[in-house]
Amino acid sequence: MSLLARVVVDVTGVDKPFDYLIPDALRSDVVVGSRVRVSLHRREVSAWVMAIIEDVDSDVDAKRLLPIIKVMSIGPLPDVVALVEWAAVRWVSRRRPFFVSASPPKRVPRLVASRYGARSRNASTSDHASENAALVALFRAVGGVVQSGPASTHSALLSAATRQGPTLVVVPTVVRARRLAAHCRQLGLTTAVYPDDWVAAASGVDVVVGARSAVWASVAQLASIIVIDEHDDTLQEERAPTWHARDVAIERARQAGIACVLVSPVPTLSARQWAHSIGADVVQAHDATDWPTIRLIDRNIDERWASSLVTSELIELLRDHTKRVVCVLNVKGRARAVACDACRTVACCEACGAAVQQPDEQGLSCPRCAATRPVVCLACGSQKMRSIRIGISRLRDELEAAAGRPVQEIKPTTSAIEPHTSVFVGTEAVLHRIDRADVVVFLDIDAELLAPRFRASEQALSLVAHGARLVTGGSGSADGSTGGEVVLQTSVPQHEVMVGLVAANLAPHVAAETERRQRLRLPPFGALAEISGAGAPDLAAQLAASLLVQVATNEDRTLVRAASWEALSEALTVALGAGARPKVRARIAVDPPRA
Repeated sequence: MSLLARVVVDVTGVDKPFDYLIPDALRSDVVVGSRVRVSLHRREVSAWVMAIIEDVDSDVDAKRLLPIIKVMSIGPLPDVVALVEWAAVRWVSRRRPFFVSASPPKRVPRLVASRYGARSRNASTSDHASENAALVALFRAVGGVVQSGPASTHSALLSAATRQGPTLVVVPTVVRARRLAAHCRQLGLTTAVYPDDWVAAASGVDVVVGARSAVWASVAQLASIIVIDEHDDTLQEERAPTWHARDVAIERARQAGIACVLVSPVPTLSARQWAHSIGADVVQAHDATDWPTIRLIDRNIDERWASSLVTSELIELLRDHTKRVVCVLNVKGRARAVACDACRTVACCEACGAAVQQPDEQGLSCPRCAATRPVVCLACGSQKMRSIRIGISRLRDELEAAAGRPVQEIKPTTSAIEPHTSVFVGTEAVLHRIDRADVVVFLDIDAELLAPRFRASEQALSLVAHGARLVTGGSGSADGSTGGEVVLQTSVPQHEVMVGLVAANLAPHVAAETERRQRLRLPPFGALAEISGAGAPDLAAQLAASLLVQVATNEDRTLVRAASWEALSEALTVALGAGARPKVRARIAVDPPRA
């Protein structure tokens, strides 16, 4: 009997598994996940071992198979290889992108000795965990959702997790991963940062922490997974396959039978629905109320409401030279919103709540759900609308004149922060470039809140949470006050998100958003994919014949909706397998982040 290795080659565009003979000299070294060298079409290529099989299980006669040339490196652990197989089906993708994320950045001939600390083995050393039995219970069960403060250090969470054993922690950015790793070391936990410390993670440490790709880390004796700020869009891959670290973490924990805990100051509907599916409630961390003051500025009462973002209250705030102010305008190009000229109410879709557009004089249309209606204000009945224009080009000059002090515009190309400047303006990127602020002002939060994207309200909350972290800085006092302030300029102060932020109660928003998503059968109550590119029409035509999905096509993209991710994956896989894989490229984005 001969042993064979079923491998996936590291070649772009090739996803078919191939079988190779395992030479007797390499039998002890070739294991599932190993990175090996094989011959393919008369050239040597690297590959990952998916499975070890017997020759009777192969479709090819063993005498015709080529042998593995050599073992190049230790690769992903078997549980990660199984996860890759699941992900390839879930996101209708080739396996190679997932194997690349899961592999060490350089050759690893062998692992090293484990470095487990005494703290992770001693259940009595965690003060935070003993104070919060609910967190400990999460890790002893299958996990759940934790609502924390925007600037939480997550000490209690880490202590509760490491009581169960080695923990994998996924955060949105590499910078935050390094900061959290330093904090873990202060707590006495041995820590590896992924992917730089790939060998240490696979050998055994208390905590493995990293950005999005860390969810694929090989972790010895993994006991639990934590995803911090699961609401953050950075946790989703923008390139196809558009996998989300939160969803991968949930499935990995399910396959391994361990706890997965999702953490966020503003948990998404997807996280809440998953918690509901496993019978878990959202747990409030001890710092969940440590938010800065949230203040609304109603743009409707300003005389220049349709032409300027510099309101009277903003001018007063800017003229306080003791405050370091960050102004965020997360919009580019022309403003899409229209408002009633009589009562100044922003025109919104009565079906889904998005801001409507006025393509002509006859009607208003919703870019999110395609609903149409006559040009009539639902608040007062007026038939006269006005476009809300944002003077982006003059904005910095207006702010500087209002503040009476220099204002620096932060762009992606900005190389340095001016040392004596205390007022900054820019897109969302400014929140990542400035390290602290007394006040964060969202000059037009409606541009995010009323966007045609179905996740618009969650993305607006994500922005606000990021601003809150900037002004909080982890300095919350015992009574929950932080001294900082987040200011939201809006034309819809009555929106459930705005009301909920001020009242520190987002339950009405969650209920309203749940009802909308269920009615429209959008994630997490349905499945969605976006197909674009030159090959999209051919693939859409093949999918239109499927009973599992609904297909809608416009000029540049096709949206495919199904009742579940399983149905969506099956329909796409069948269509591609039936010869619909286009000769020209088509991009398939499952659960597109900004659809």
